[in-house]
Amino acid sequence: MSVDPAPLSYAEFQRVDVRVGRVIGVEDFPAARKPAYKLRIDFGSDIGVKKSSAQATKYYTKEQLLNRLVVAVVNFPPKQIGPYISEVLTLGVPDGDGDVVLLSPERDVPLGGRMF
Repeated sequence: MSVDPAPLSYAEFQRVDVRVGRVIGVEDFPAARKPAYKLRIDFGSDIGVKKSSAQATKYYTKEQLLNRLVVAVVNFPPKQIGPYISEVLTLGVPDGDGDVVLLSPERDVPLGGRMF
């Protein structure tokens, strides 16, 4: 099945603020509909620490996520996920079974760096 994404102008794409952050806190999220973690992510001094939820429990333990660099959209409005407010969208892609594989820089980069 082929998916033909809707056209998006470059100007529209630039409005999506994608930044790198470091996971500084990980908790189980038993109230989530699907298995997930509550994350606290540090995006550096300009953006600060933000909360997120990630359904990344298949491939990552809490210990593996702690101090990991992740990529997230930081300018979407907060989203209510059960009893939790997610402030940023942590980005990942599905594996062949639909489980989350997180996007992460290959090298150590400064916190808050914007994707281009």
